[in-house]
Amino acid sequence: MKATAAVLREIDQPLSIEEIDVAELQDDEVLIDIKGAGICHTDMTGIDGTVPLPLPTVLGHEGSGIVSAVGSAVTNVVPGDHVVLSFGHCGECDVCTGGRPAYCELFAPLNYFGTRLDGTTTLHKGDEEIHGNFFQQSSWASRAVAKATNTVKVPEDAPIELLGPLGCGIQTGAGTVLKVLRPKAGQGIGIFGLGGVGLAALMAAKAAGCDPIVGIDTNAERLEFAKELGATHVFNPKESKDLVWDIQQVTPTGLDFSFDTVGTEGVVRQTLEVLRSPGHAATVGFQGLENNISIDQGHLMLGRTLSGVIEGDADPQQFIPEMIELHRAGKFPFDRLIQTFPFAEINEAIKSSADGRVIKPVVVFD
Repeated sequence: MKATAAVLREIDQPLSIEEIDVAELQDDEVLIDIKGAGICHTDMTGIDGTVPLPLPTVLGHEGSGIVSAVGSAVTNVVPGDHVVLSFGHCGECDVCTGGRPAYCELFAPLNYFGTRLDGTTTLHKGDEEIHGNFFQQSSWASRAVAKATNTVKVPEDAPIELLGPLGCGIQTGAGTVLKVLRPKAGQGIGIFGLGGVGLAALMAAKAAGCDPIVGIDTNAERLEFAKELGATHVFNPKESKDLVWDIQQVTPTGLDFSFDTVGTEGVVRQTLEVLRSPGHAATVGFQGLENNISIDQGHLMLGRTLSGVIEGDADPQQFIPEMIELHRAGKFPFDRLIQTFPFAEINEAIKSSADGRVIKPVVVFD
């Protein structure tokens, strides 16, 4: 089978649009005609070499589309189903069967190695191997091969071309709030960094009834948008002499929760400093495979918790439909974060994300 794909051939270089070949399905695989695919910070780390990947490769890990074919062992979807693709996980290890697939024992080889576990590639171009299987999908292509485990059936009346980001970035923000922090109505939260992940967290906090909701970012437009989505207070660190002090004026006893999407040492420390005791901070910000930070142990000794979170600690098979239902109820307007681009303009879409012009670009196929 043929597909049109955006291929990364050199680190930090534009992607090339090429016709490639898609391998035959294995028994547990699903072939999807991609309708939309989000652009996420994790894709950027592959493009710039922060995460080492084999080249040439096809990225993309927020795909959505329609099932075209299934392997003989697939039972959860059939051709014609509308689906969202999420991260790869084995579904068999103790962590996966315990309901926390984001920490699958095989997470790295299933998502980053560019091949199936047997070493074969899902994509090629003639005799040349094209490394696919990025997050078990490589959805920056008109067709993608996924596994039954990371293929999530969704309602056919939902806007399929916009649903891809529910599989990673939006899931990460909303899942961390709703599945890890688990706030009750009336509890306060601070969100550091108002990109797609941070704003998804903010919307989830609003849906959960958090109050106050404090948004922190250096982008003035994002701060205004955050207020539209439910932030009760916003702060620009560039305009604050003492950010922690300013936030403490919102609620002198401290916030119940905080959420970091940045990952720098200073911001992680601030997420702890703004908390009450006890309080819970979660960090999802990624600054590379090695990112040493130091914190004041006293903040932890006061009953505060710091948690690192991957993919919102969510089970996509359950959580993606939950987010769609929240959207239908008018409580989770994730579509307001999205701007679509034709697939042929994927390099422009990537640039729009990198320079902050667009919160969540999604490339769409005819």
